[in-house]
Amino acid sequence: MFCILLGLGLSSLGSAIVNIALPNISRSFAGNDAAAVWVVNAYQLSATVCLLPVSSIVESLGLKRTYAGGLTIFALASLACAFAPTLPVLVGARLIQGAGAAGLSVAGVALVRVVYPRGMVSKGLALVALAVAIPGALGPTIAAAILAVAKWPWLFLVNLPFGLAVPLFINAAPPDVRFPRALDLTGTALNAFGFGLFVIGVGTLGSSDARIGVGEIVAGIFCFGLFIRQQQKHPMPMLPFDLYRIPLFSLSVLTSVCSYAAQILAYVSLPFLLETRMHLSAVETGLLLTPWPFMTAVTAPIAGRLTSRFPTSLICGLGLTLLAAGLLLMVFLPTNPAKSDIAWRLALCGIGFGLFQTPNNTAMMTAGPIGRSGAASGMNAAARYVGWSLGSALISLIFGVSGDHSAIFCLVAGMTFALMGAATSSVRQLR
Repeated sequence: MFCILLGLGLSSLGSAIVNIALPNISRSFAGNDAAAVWVVNAYQLSATVCLLPVSSIVESLGLKRTYAGGLTIFALASLACAFAPTLPVLVGARLIQGAGAAGLSVAGVALVRVVYPRGMVSKGLALVALAVAIPGALGPTIAAAILAVAKWPWLFLVNLPFGLAVPLFINAAPPDVRFPRALDLTGTALNAFGFGLFVIGVGTLGSSDARIGVGEIVAGIFCFGLFIRQQQKHPMPMLPFDLYRIPLFSLSVLTSVCSYAAQILAYVSLPFLLETRMHLSAVETGLLLTPWPFMTAVTAPIAGRLTSRFPTSLICGLGLTLLAAGLLLMVFLPTNPAKSDIAWRLALCGIGFGLFQTPNNTAMMTAGPIGRSGAASGMNAAARYVGWSLGSALISLIFGVSGDHSAIFCLVAGMTFALMGAATSSVRQLR
């Protein structure tokens, strides 16, 4: 279990510290802010595109092999990111890193479902949330410390020692039970074109020729429509239609997409708000962002215990409402705010996100039979990365058209997604 949590924490740490460095990366390559955002977009997009194919063949590859492979790819891609000579090369390395993260995400959560008995799954998922949140809490602080004494490539190099966990995991993990299954190449291609063109198109809308973006979005929707039709006729589809027929599962997926879109809209825009508009240093920014993931880490285990006593819809709805309130309060910060004014608002966001995360993941992972844990885990991760990809694409659009007020508009968009998630969560109580 330790090795599983270590790998999931690694992917969280790698993502958390990069957001803080985006302004520095933009200056390092003499690029603009909208271009630098693609360092985040590439990672999220790659992970999103790879999740469904990985989740469809994870039983064939084996959870153990999938997890170890994902961890190895992630560590090696981190090395490539650190030595990237140009922004396009860095974006390409992040694409590979996202593919490794997809393997970690799918196999990691599924392994928790296998290791823990059904009555204790919520406790196992609470540990997963904690393992993801603690590196997220340390990420801004670590980034602040590193950027105070070194350049941004060292933010990727800190991932390399964790690659040593691969042999440790292989020795400790239980034997795999594998079910041979061929990869659906047609479905994989349609899935990649559908998600890829849509996300790239949304980001392209903020460019000088928005017509290209519109065309990409339309092409993406068309490809995804073909993908769904192809999957409906496939004997072993990547999309788990049986799980989506369960209202609790489908509503939990939609709630997750909204919440993670809200999270990434805030996470990426806040460094620009604090460093560019408020003229804070990277060190100050990293320290001020820490209360959000730290309070998520504190709240997640509490939310896990509350799950057995209160309806999931109630806990998640309350959490996402608090997240929306925190983002709204950030929008209306005083002109020259005290650092404590920023910190408590972000702490409120963290409490809200922590209340949402564990109950929603538990509902998603336990809605179906245990034999469908791999598919449920894939959809769990897919919902997270789809939300992140959608949010990242919107950030590119907003930064491309909104000028100096981009960060504020991103926070408003994040608040809107959080409220949409709260509304979706409340519907579960009516089912």
